[in-house]
Amino acid sequence: MGDAEIIPIGTRGRPGRGTGTRPSAAARGLAPGARTPKPPEPESPQPEQAEAKGTDAAPQAPFAEPPATESVIPLASDTVIPLDGSLTTPVGTSQLTVTDREAPGGIPVSDWLAALQTAAREVFGDQWESQLAHFLAFLRRRLTGDYVVDEFGFDPEITERFFMAALRPIAQKWFRIEVRGAENIPAKGGALIVSNHSGTIPVDALMTMVSVRDHSDRYLRALGADLVFKMPFVSTMARKGGATLACSEDAERMLAGGELVGVWPEGFKGIGKPYSQRYKLQRFGRGGFVSAALRTQVPIIPLSVVGAEEIYPLVGNVPALARLLGVPYIPITPFFPLLGPLGLVPLPSKWLLEFGEPIRTDEYDEHAAEDPMLVFNVTDQVRETIQQTLYSLLMERQSVFK
Repeated sequence: MGDAEIIPIGTRGRPGRGTGTRPSAAARGLAPGARTPKPPEPESPQPEQAEAKGTDAAPQAPFAEPPATESVIPLASDTVIPLDGSLTTPVGTSQLTVTDREAPGGIPVSDWLAALQTAAREVFGDQWESQLAHFLAFLRRRLTGDYVVDEFGFDPEITERFFMAALRPIAQKWFRIEVRGAENIPAKGGALIVSNHSGTIPVDALMTMVSVRDHSDRYLRALGADLVFKMPFVSTMARKGGATLACSEDAERMLAGGELVGVWPEGFKGIGKPYSQRYKLQRFGRGGFVSAALRTQVPIIPLSVVGAEEIYPLVGNVPALARLLGVPYIPITPFFPLLGPLGLVPLPSKWLLEFGEPIRTDEYDEHAAEDPMLVFNVTDQVRETIQQTLYSLLMERQSVFK
């Protein structure tokens, strides 16, 4: 069965003791019959010595496990996380309890909390306690499924904490958006915002969404093209951000439910037009958005956006490659694809957004949406209002980047 090492019987389980033969008393320098003296017991520290050493003076057993300190991390958003080591303050209804022995890598929880405290103070400043408590509350809700998503997939919490937080600095610092006529956005109830579309890449829709949120405290539910919802990752993010397919059925359901809905009737014809045709509105489709507004009796708010045309000046297109890839167009700008990924950075043009006076639809009867001539007239009224406002804003603007 192979070579096996033979261990003397006296050495089994007694490593380091030689052959296990006990030396005689004479060999150990003792008289015959005398017992081996016991080693002297360690002296207990005197009271004054123990007091000088503090809590460290108390001896512990060689293999005794140190007592585990219990640390409580509150997850409720209205509680303060104590990190002073005592952790005796009451916590919220939901909490996470850990012990020193359970800390990964053998690191005591008190040390972990101290490192977390330092990092949080560097990131959030003096408000680190409340910020960390809010983040832990958010994390608990996401892990336990305690959040709301409507029938269209809209997630208000993700939209506010991530999408709006990421878009807001771009709108305020990069494009320096100036909003006018925000008082024309109704504070409640269904309404349809109709805007011009431009910019080669639909950045104007994102900037409109964050501007509406900041100036009306409402979420703009965008109606997107089919291509948006055919892209795996983009589709999921669009749904969570409040967008849905640009069809009459979804639009009417949102408007009837009191939502603020945004539509860009020019579609790809608007964002993909050459730079030489900037600020010239394309055809507004068949007026489906007007029919939806007439059926739900909600006001139509025209929106004119100046500044988006200059972020990616479209000077060319590759139709053959676009058809091969199944996209409306392959843009060529002065910087893309010449500068590669750097050419995708939008130019910092100055933006103006003006919301016009609402066009009422509750004055028409319930069968008005079935009248093609009426739908055409209202569509033309909305288009002309946006076009004339664009001309006025362009005459007022002194520079593209100021």
